[in-house]
Amino acid sequence: MVSKALAKYVQSLHQKKYRQRHGAFLVEGGKSVIELLSSDLTTEYLLLTPEFAATLPPARLARTPHELLSAADLTRLGTLALNDTALAVARPPAEAPLPVGLSQTGLLLALDEVRDPGNLGTLLRLADWYGLPGVVLSASCTDAYNPKTVAASMGSFVRVKVWPRDLPAWLASLPVGTPVYGADLHGTNVHRSVLAPAGVLVMGSESHGLTPAVAACLTQRLHIPRRPSGGAESLNVAVSAGILLDNFFREL
Repeated sequence: MVSKALAKYVQSLHQKKYRQRHGAFLVEGGKSVIELLSSDLTTEYLLLTPEFAATLPPARLARTPHELLSAADLTRLGTLALNDTALAVARPPAEAPLPVGLSQTGLLLALDEVRDPGNLGTLLRLADWYGLPGVVLSASCTDAYNPKTVAASMGSFVRVKVWPRDLPAWLASLPVGTPVYGADLHGTNVHRSVLAPAGVLVMGSESHGLTPAVAACLTQRLHIPRRPSGGAESLNVAVSAGILLDNFFREL
């Protein structure tokens, strides 16, 4: 059984204000914790079941403060409906530089008011899959270290650089001629477009799309065509991003 002080600390990290105050976040589930332990991020504390501990190299456990506890206690401390493996308290990385010309040599993903943590985690995973330099988040996006975001990223949180920015101001500061793409129902059919993986792809919230200030920065609007027999009103933002990203890389 963990101490009351440690339990209170871990549970406080469910909330953004305490994650910011303590400079720490939660990583839950065996796969995500293994990704964390294999990364350069600092693991402050590790809580795990005896069964899961037996699967880890003893040397890895020896260099990390840890405690064994039951699956019931582990679940009680975290945010998952069931956790029978592990939970870690980690330190976020120092923000990496965001070079002005990065968007001219690679494709950056920028997110405008994406507030669902599950969607953000999936978008980080997409960025990881396609090897993007990183993801730019508007001030109104959900926290990249929300436990649900971390879980949905399936380990990509350790590899994908994240840059919080005033999105309209950042887009306006890009070098002249930088392509800035965005999804739009009246845009060019993405399947008929020839796209190079450089510039910025901006994705907005599922409910409201891009904010006017961000939409004004677009240089090209892309449309994902719906089949005549299709009846869905819209696509999930992460699904849309996946379709668009694949079109940027289909010739590679």
